[in-house]
Amino acid sequence: MQVSLIDIGTSRGIRIPATVLKSFNDLKTFDLKVEDSKIILNVIKNPRDGWEDKFKNSKNDLLIDDKLDIEDWDEL
Repeated sequence: MQVSLIDIGTSRGIRIPATVLKSFNDLKTFDLKVEDSKIILNVIKNPRDGWEDKFKNSKNDLLIDDKLDIEDWDEL
């Protein structure tokens, strides 16, 4: 199926034909990838899918050191 870029405000986009959209339920979010000169859209049904497992299996390490290196609070 061939589509063309269209102007959308200050951006550009493509129209997804209704016949394609009918084959999906409740489309709202996509994961966009560019591979080998191809634009690939994968439907994301629930953007937070898998978060619970990732948090349960994480070490809970802090991303930054939470220690304060201030010796004298009066200097603030």
